[in-house]
Amino acid sequence: MRLRSLTFAALAVTAGLSLTACQSDDGSPAPSDPSAASSASASGGGSGSAGSGSSGSDQGGGKGTTAGTGSGGSAGSAKGGKCRTGDLKITATDSTVGGDADRTVAVEFKNVSGHDCSVSGFAGVDLKTNSGSLSAKRTGQSASPYSLKNGKSVFFGINYPANNSGGSGVRVTGLVVTPPGETKSVTLAWPGAATLPVTEGGDSPVKVGPIGSAGQGG
Repeated sequence: MRLRSLTFAALAVTAGLSLTACQSDDGSPAPSDPSAASSASASGGGSGSAGSGSSGSDQGGGKGTTAGTGSGGSAGSAKGGKCRTGDLKITATDSTVGGDADRTVAVEFKNVSGHDCSVSGFAGVDLKTNSGSLSAKRTGQSASPYSLKNGKSVFFGINYPANNSGGSGVRVTGLVVTPPGETKSVTLAWPGAATLPVTEGGDSPVKVGPIGSAGQGG
């Protein structure tokens, strides 16, 4: 009798273990792997596109960091419609710093449109001279789109050599500025030196920087 009792007890234990194993396989989810969850949460990323920003056109020299300063707005992703010539009050001032090898004129674009607008690249710059029109060449600086808030300004620089030749040089009589991407120009008085040195081969000694490449006063 004692042997039979032990046999029945062993069978009962075996049946209980089998039932537990079945419940674990069919009714309970497998425990999650904490390291796998952490890895999925930490992985990811995104991609962005860089705007491109033109002289009389709005194509820039490539993407780049903010160049120079303005009194309002920000470089980077431009917002608002394109700044048209009629949206801007355009002025020019002599911005030469003593000791510089070249002289500088700073041109200001002030947004007077009543709304925000965007401007980028290089303006068209032509100097009126006693020898005809002289177009400025772009510098090698990269250009970025620029969001210009209403009532705020952005600047760019025009660089040219001083006339230290002792000769009469080329007399400058005016400045013509065309905002990027526009065909309508504004004619201004030339605030810089009265003359430019004569260059051989007719190559233009005047350079224009991208929008944002000069700050107020230099």
